[in-house]
Amino acid sequence: MNRSITRGIWIGTIFGGLIGAGFGAITTSLNGILTGLVIGLVLGEIIGALIAALTVKTAGTTGGVSVGAYTEMAFGMVFGLVIGLLIPTSIRNSANTEGLPVLDALVMGRFETAILTSFLLSILATIVGAWTGGKNLVPRDLQE
Repeated sequence: MNRSITRGIWIGTIFGGLIGAGFGAITTSLNGILTGLVIGLVLGEIIGALIAALTVKTAGTTGGVSVGAYTEMAFGMVFGLVIGLLIPTSIRNSANTEGLPVLDALVMGRFETAILTSFLLSILATIVGAWTGGKNLVPRDLQE
């Protein structure tokens, strides 16, 4: 369990940072990229630990990649919705979208922000769940 959680934290941090920096790059500013990177790193650590622990409990050593991926995809979606709904309106309205229509549409309302957060955290959770489930899988000997 501890090895899986440590692995999940590392995977979540790396891919969370990549997703955050990539999303921040849409603003075409260094400030946007760094803000996205920091948010991605923090959420990646949290999601990585939660997802790895949940994958160990649901997939165990026999579930494999599929059980880890699908279970964590659903968990990431729900967790992302909750986080997206908790983002205050003042922060959402002060987001520096640089006048880009795509970013303006994503922060227009609470629903749009919650769906975007849910989607991004679902992707991150799927990556961590599949990786952790695959590493924990103990292959069966089918020759016996």
